[in-house]
Amino acid sequence: MRYLAPRTLDEAVGAFAAAQGAARILAGGTDLLVQMRNGLAKPGLIVDIKKIAEMTEIAELPDGGFRIGAAVSGAMLAEHPRFGQVWPGVLEAVNLIGSKQVQGRASPGGNLCNASPAGDSVPAMIAAGAVVTVQGPEGRRQMPVEAVPAGPGRTNLRPGEIVVGFTLPPRPAGSGDAYLRMIPRTEMDIAVVGLGVSLTLAGGTVTHARVGLGAVAPTVLLVEEAGNALLGSRLEEAALDAAAAACRAACRPINDKRGTIAYRTKVAGVLLKRAVAIAAQRAQGGN
Repeated sequence: MRYLAPRTLDEAVGAFAAAQGAARILAGGTDLLVQMRNGLAKPGLIVDIKKIAEMTEIAELPDGGFRIGAAVSGAMLAEHPRFGQVWPGVLEAVNLIGSKQVQGRASPGGNLCNASPAGDSVPAMIAAGAVVTVQGPEGRRQMPVEAVPAGPGRTNLRPGEIVVGFTLPPRPAGSGDAYLRMIPRTEMDIAVVGLGVSLTLAGGTVTHARVGLGAVAPTVLLVEEAGNALLGSRLEEAALDAAAAACRAACRPINDKRGTIAYRTKVAGVLLKRAVAIAAQRAQGGN
């Protein structure tokens, strides 16, 4: 096995593509190193992207949006003076990835590319409308976060492509977001259901809404029907019921030791209502 720590993105992409599928990217390593230890991954080349400046930067853009490098750790994001004020729900989700020690290494980029249906940061990023920048042998392109996962452990990235970072849009006044998950234990467990919501309110009326739903299908989902049910409402019970029903309808879960199909489906609707309440409170200036 070879180890490479390039200083430029072009060098990283060149080496990753040349390995023709035998290489793995090291962002934080909290998934990769465990997979290697268990014999599930045996890369011929490890490309460490943490020494590439663009990969570890958090930049607030002139329009009020944010650009987050793929190798930015959860701890780095939590320490940023502004990010958590603008996107508290995304930060909540990122900071649920493992323990405090793990958060010092784990990154949203790695969480997305690991392609677990239960990845915590992904529903919140989808709700935020985040866009991923990727770079490969054919150059750069952008894709919405929800278009990246293809199934458990699989992505829609082309051969040789690397995730460079995330761009989160500017937030209008009256916006708020939230992420909630259901887990059997109080800490450090895999989500049975995870749900992210992003809302914008004007005069109490919902003018923008997105819902991301995780751990209930082969990939994390953008539930457009749930967002549409909230649009134009003042978050009356009927609108919340319709949005919750849309989340339940989108579920395609499995039975496993952490939850049944029926349980996961019910919890998806419950979390929708709870996350909407938190996001709405934040949109109106509450904590």
